[in-house]
Amino acid sequence: MSVAVIAAFCLGEFVEGALVTVLFGIGELLEDFAVDKSRDRIMKLADIQPDKANVIINNKETAVRAEDVAVDTEIIIKPHERVPLDCVITEGSSALDASAITGECMPVEKTVGGELLSGMINGDSLIKAKVTKSYGDSTASRIIKLVEEASAVKSRSEKMISRFARIYTPIVMVLAVLIAFVPPIFLGNLSVWIYRGLVCLVASCPCAIVISVPLAYFSGIGVASKYGALIKGGKYLEVLAKADTIAFDKTGTLTEGKLKLDKIIPFKNYTSDAILAVAASVERHSTHPIAKAIVSAYDGNLLPMTDYSERSGEGVTALFKGKRVSCTSGRTPNGKSSGVYLSIEGKKIGELILSDKTRDEAADVLEGLRKLGVKREVLLTGDNEKHAKQTAKPLKLDEVYPSLLPSDKLSIAQELKENSSGVCFVGDGINDAPVLAAVDCGFAMGLGSDAAIASADAVLSSGNLKPLTHAFRIAKSTVMTAKANIAFSLTVKAAVIILAALGFAPIWLGVLADTGVCMLCVLNSVRLLTK
Repeated sequence: MSVAVIAAFCLGEFVEGALVTVLFGIGELLEDFAVDKSRDRIMKLADIQPDKANVIINNKETAVRAEDVAVDTEIIIKPHERVPLDCVITEGSSALDASAITGECMPVEKTVGGELLSGMINGDSLIKAKVTKSYGDSTASRIIKLVEEASAVKSRSEKMISRFARIYTPIVMVLAVLIAFVPPIFLGNLSVWIYRGLVCLVASCPCAIVISVPLAYFSGIGVASKYGALIKGGKYLEVLAKADTIAFDKTGTLTEGKLKLDKIIPFKNYTSDAILAVAASVERHSTHPIAKAIVSAYDGNLLPMTDYSERSGEGVTALFKGKRVSCTSGRTPNGKSSGVYLSIEGKKIGELILSDKTRDEAADVLEGLRKLGVKREVLLTGDNEKHAKQTAKPLKLDEVYPSLLPSDKLSIAQELKENSSGVCFVGDGINDAPVLAAVDCGFAMGLGSDAAIASADAVLSSGNLKPLTHAFRIAKSTVMTAKANIAFSLTVKAAVIILAALGFAPIWLGVLADTGVCMLCVLNSVRLLTK
């Protein structure tokens, strides 16, 4: 622009030179305004943690900086205030808006003992709570950090645009010089051809692409976070846009991860009630999910047991009236689990069948992904084949891989990558971390496991599957928008350069081909925020 304006004045085209300056200045102001507004809107999506917390000190309420509040401090959350720190309610109850954290629009009812995440908005009631995590470790802080860091992870398109601009700029400078000075050698009229070269120079400025493409990806990441999908960079949006395979862990991902007792099968002369009473009594001290499910299903008085023992993978044993009672996983000849058996002195007296409820949203999410172009939906689980197929069949999953160790999951994920345009994996536990890191885009369920979040490329902050379809939809829209901006910008610039070389484009049209196109591309990128 500087070269063009100075040259225009040297040629005596004072009005043209002034017009270029004015139009360029207006365009720059509009671009800056649009970009700043869009960035403000994106960062407001992540601006979900208040700076102050109402702390009770010497029985008095005092507002202090949230980052100065220690764990176990009691705080007051007033009606319609944001929760400043992760905490547990100690007094009162309320319905809270968790949409900023989870993307869920329905209020969440919480009472004494209920866990509150920073960033939630309190309803109509005043509540007291005890802080469970420091400011930096709170949910809202982690979300904000993930969104801020995402802009540093560039997509392939963004990297390509940066390299393109470094090559493109000197090329068009040379082209403008050639247009300005080569034709006059044969045709004369040096000033006319210099003017045409200046129009080419102005029109070819790459601002539209350099600004709008990164803004499209930044907007996509921002709006995905609104729905509860925290994507760690533009390159993962590109992966999601073309991915045709998605694999899921079972427990805690496709299912709620809460086992419940379905059926009791007594052997010999025992009753179901007697089986449950003995099983709950022997399992009472175990922290295993199976043990918890059995104990919670029994509402009677526990029987006295002694000499309690538990071995990982083998179950629990105890003495009852001098006899050894054991509760163990049943094993088929191929070593797969088929239930939980209660035995006395080594003789089985009954079987307890447990199941894990499939998430309510799972079927709709999987169907939505199929409509968005996902061709293979796969289950990778450590559960036995029977339970895996029970979960997979109603969800219409294409492939099921049961009884897997973490290393087995990793091997299968790598095989899936060899036969697809992109593989995603959704998991929730520490044992899923290797697979989350290995696939093209790994989704961690919820904000619970630090290992899973660190290994994952995206996080479903709500702890359910609903944001998954939003993430895929937004990714496709983002990539389409970026490609449309590139195509539109280059087409307009090429057309104006050709017209300029033929003498049909004035310099102000070159300015419109730069700042005007840039404005349109920026607005097209900002449009993603309405998705």
